[in-house]
Amino acid sequence: MSCCGEPKEKGLTNSLKPQAMGPIVTQPTFQPGLEKPQYFQQPSISPPPPALANTFSANGFQQTLQQHPGSWSHSPSPPPVNDFGALQNAGTPLPPSTFNGSTTYNGSTFSVTNGFSSMNQPLMRPSSAHSPHMSISTPPPGQMNQHNAAAQEEGKMSISIDFGEHQPTFAYGSSRIAGGKVQQILTWPGSFETFRKIPTCLLYDEFGRVLAWGLEAKNSGPMPGTTRCEWFKLFLEPQALRDESSIDPRLPALPAGKRAIDLIIDFLSCLWEYAKEQITRDIGAVADLNAADVWLTVPAAWDAKGCEIMREAAITAGLVASSKAGDNTWRDRLRIITEPEAAAVHCAQLNDLHHLKPSQNFIVCDAGGGTVDLAVYKIIGQMANLEIAEMCARSGANCGSLFLDLRFRELVKTLLADHPAHLDPPSLAYFSHETDKLNYTGIHDDDNMFHFTCFNVEDPHDPSVGLINGQLSIPGNLLRREVFDPVVNEVLQLIEEQIARVDQPIHALLLVGGFAGSEYLKQRVQDQFGSRIRTIARPPDADTATLRGAAAYGLARRPLVSSVIAPRSYLMKVKLPAEQEDWSKRPAYIRNNDAGVAICENRLQYLVSKGAILRKGQRLTTKFCKFSQSAQDSSFVATLYTSDSDKMMRYTDEGETNELCKWTVDLSSLPTFRQNASMPQMSGFYTEFELGLELDSAEVRGILLYNNQEWGRFVFCFAS
Repeated sequence: MSCCGEPKEKGLTNSLKPQAMGPIVTQPTFQPGLEKPQYFQQPSISPPPPALANTFSANGFQQTLQQHPGSWSHSPSPPPVNDFGALQNAGTPLPPSTFNGSTTYNGSTFSVTNGFSSMNQPLMRPSSAHSPHMSISTPPPGQMNQHNAAAQEEGKMSISIDFGEHQPTFAYGSSRIAGGKVQQILTWPGSFETFRKIPTCLLYDEFGRVLAWGLEAKNSGPMPGTTRCEWFKLFLEPQALRDESSIDPRLPALPAGKRAIDLIIDFLSCLWEYAKEQITRDIGAVADLNAADVWLTVPAAWDAKGCEIMREAAITAGLVASSKAGDNTWRDRLRIITEPEAAAVHCAQLNDLHHLKPSQNFIVCDAGGGTVDLAVYKIIGQMANLEIAEMCARSGANCGSLFLDLRFRELVKTLLADHPAHLDPPSLAYFSHETDKLNYTGIHDDDNMFHFTCFNVEDPHDPSVGLINGQLSIPGNLLRREVFDPVVNEVLQLIEEQIARVDQPIHALLLVGGFAGSEYLKQRVQDQFGSRIRTIARPPDADTATLRGAAAYGLARRPLVSSVIAPRSYLMKVKLPAEQEDWSKRPAYIRNNDAGVAICENRLQYLVSKGAILRKGQRLTTKFCKFSQSAQDSSFVATLYTSDSDKMMRYTDEGETNELCKWTVDLSSLPTFRQNASMPQMSGFYTEFELGLELDSAEVRGILLYNNQEWGRFVFCFAS
């Protein structure tokens, strides 16, 4: 089948037509009006044995799959649909099944012949939770003993990497190292000094080989045949992934033949190899890093595609690996967490800083090098057993301190437009090093002069543009107006918009990230929000809050964030019976199927709506039924879309959706499919199953289920 349910080869079809039963107001269990043909015999299949049930999550904790009260029976009567159709939702009753005025058939919208559909309304409060792994195979045998699992987790190392656009950081911890406190790597190649962060910088030779990384690459002078690369993580920003023309033209171009993921792999490989050696030196023993959990942070504004690219890069760079024979879940030790979520975990523990009490809300503004991310959280329970819950969808934008550097470079070009000796690549690169002198702290600096040394000794003097004795002198008010204010104003607007999304009081605003160290930014935030928010604070370790929060999350061995808010809608392409609205708006999408029923292609079904409240790792399930012509007809491809719009959309071409990925779903492992396939079937057979969608703070996963048991994971093929 194709992504819209088309059979690969035209075969037998069901001539029975659907019965329009009219709308109903509830969705209980399986409806008797949706019955299988009389010639069809559904065998009685017992659920997979406990030995095959995947009852543990990727982190080794015991999980209990939700038992739906309205589970479908094994009566020999499938719905009159061909190929792939949705069954009745057996979970919590939903509102009446209407979608943009669509007709409801027996409480469900459904497709007939060569199509599939879902009866679910946009899921606002779905139920059930399960932790993920990305294997396509059937669940592993055996059930982990809780005592043994706890023993294995004791002393396990947790590693966190805050891979910033500008300066990454690295930390590790274990209950057996330094009393369980987070340790940060501070010594790096290229310097005898200690650094909490190092530049995200690579130096390549003319053949694309890495010559240096980090401090050594950043501090290297111009050399023929070499290319220095920085800020390449910004190429994974969602809009940049969808449209290359949207990439900020001020960013350095990637080397010929290199993709952004190639540079990320190269940098992570260098970072990881050095970190392994350094950890061994620090703890005085060889660390078992192959068994460690690795937490990697990503910006809040990233979508699932960017997260998957980062996951692929980290695995390729060797951040996780099989630790022993039979270790089939080693990829699951790589965890993706959003930057504001990690920062919130760290900040929530600093009670002496914010003085928050249970049920109070706080906003985290993670102002980093490339992006500024915001999220609002509520303190749940007692501080001694910390747990926080997200209050509204996260937001973010590219307005970090890097954009101060870019605006400063543009200002230099403008001031020295008539002095080309100072605008060649080495000179501009040298001015970039001088951005450390951009320590503008407020209006009182407006009358001060800031001096920047020129790289080129030629043409050293032109007071009319501030060029005096080989230095470029710029007044503070010009720096504020042209460099600081445009970026800081964007940050303030982001905070305003985030606060407006919450209909509850905000009791604290916490500034973290490297850009949070700007006194001017902190003062502007205080001036604009001080009258509305009681506490506005910046932790003493604000620049590493995200790193330390991710490490703390790993060491806690339990979910510290209980719920997240869906930052966007997730939709699936379906086929539904044509309605009058379809005839008037999209007649080209309508065709008669083999049963003679007019169906409309390219319709959208909401699986989860933007702003939905989800428990961490929550599973959203929908029941379906696939018609197979033969035993070989076991798979289909479903297409998933996302939308950042608050508008409800009906068709895939409405312009406010983005194709996220294709799910390749293979039913051949299901016992009901195998039994049906082994029996002679004159006109094919039906297979009932469920598709599950899991949304975490940063990732999306798909699951194949039967009788509430997991039987496989979807292969995600992300759109290019």
